Formats: sequence, C-alpha cells, structure tokens
Amino acid sequence: MFLIPYALSLETYLGVFSINFISRAMIVSVARTLIGTAITVSCSALLAYVLNQRELPRRKLLYRLLVITMYFNAGLIPWYMTLRMLGLRDTFWLYILPGAVSAFFVVLNKTYFQSIPPSLEESAKIDGAGWFRVFTGIIVPLSKPILMTTVIFGAVNQWNSWADNYFLAPSRSLRTLQLVLYDYLMESARMSQLSTDALYNLMETRRLVITPESIKAAITVIVTTPIILLYPFLQKHLAKGLMIGAIKG
Repeated sequence: MFLIPYALSLETYLGVFSINFISRAMIVSVARTLIGTAITVSCSALLAYVLNQRELPRRKLLYRLLVITMYFNAGLIPWYMTLRMLGLRDTFWLYILPGAVSAFFVVLNKTYFQSIPPSLEESAKIDGAGWFRVFTGIIVPLSKPILMTTVIFGAVNQWNSWADNYFLAPSRSLRTLQLVLYDYLMESARMSQLSTDALYNLMETRRLVITPESIKAAITVIVTTPIILLYPFLQKHLAKGLMIGAIKG
C-alpha cells in the first residue's frame, strides 16, 4: 500500500516500547523534564524576586551581570570542562543543576513582578510576614501567567535537549529519548537494522515485519506528542504572560 493504509495498527508503537533501551530512555526524558522544569521555574522566580528588592546591595549590578550571560557564551569546550570538573559527568544531575537558573526566565519574572502593586507586599510585611512568606503567599499566586509561561519554555527546553546527554553522559542508563531519535536519524542504516531484528524476534509469532522507516516515524511521534499536548492547556497563560512582559518592556 502506497497511500491508503490497509488497516489501523499500533503494533509499531507496541514494538518500540518493547525495546528495553527505548522504554528506559522515555523514563529518563520524562524525569528530567518534570524535575528540571520544576527546579528551573522555582529558582528563576525566586532569584527574580530577590533582585527586585531595593534592600539588596548592588542589585542592579548583579542583574546586569546576569543579563550579560544572555549575549555572551564561553563556548562548548569551557562548558564541557566546567561540568566535568564539577563532577556532573555521567550523572542524572547533569540534566538538572546547570539549568537551575535561566537568565531569560529571571528577566521575564522580574518584569512581571514589577507590575504587582508594592502595597500588597508592604501590608503583608506589616502583619509580620517574612520575605519568603510574601513570595509564596502573594507573589506566586498573582504571577500564575508568567510562571506558566516559564513552565512551557522550561519543559520544551528540557524535553528537546540532547547535547548534554551526547557529550557528557555516555552511560546507556542515562540516555534520553531525544538522543535515541538522533541516533536513529543519523545512523539509521545500522541502528534501524538492529531494532528491526529485535522487533521481529518479539513478534515473530504474529509474522509481522516492522520496517526501519516505521520505527523512526513512531519514535518521532512519541517525542513530539507530549509537547503538542502541553500547549493547549497552557496557551492562554503563555499569551497573557508574554503580553504583559512586552508592555512592561
């Protein structure tokens, strides 16, 4: 059949998930996305709130030094050497700690926090609330649009990342789904044949032959589907958060 499928079949997806290293890569990708996004959003929002406090010494200088990192990059080799010297090579924390704070997210959050009336913070401090209580009890509930915006950006960045896995995590137990897809696309002739043989052995009782092209297509769909499903639920918060940031800018 060249155009119209003979019948609907999910055998390729079932076969893909039956391969051990693909199932493990899926778990690693989901774990790094959930944990990494939560830490990045929390740390970036907290730093933005601290930089917004007038009592902080040299806050403008610290903010400018942070923004500079958005324009200048040390390069691949210093990045590799730094993470290796920090002991993050071939560990799961390699996916989490380097991106704990994002300068772009700090700028978005700080801009949004400036739109919140200072009187709300002052009234809470008069009642005896500390700065952390003000942040969690007042700032965070009022900043839902911008926080959801950073959640979307952070989740997409974590889910699509593969370079850190490629250069610094050679262990098969830390492989992400994106690196698996990269290997299939770049080395399709070798890896697809291996996977096709594995799938044929798993399903030889059904006499079903799954082609390398169907495997690559199935993995591509699996990689893109979670992000596609995320946008409809957070789209309104994304538009509102970016609009407010644009107006303030």
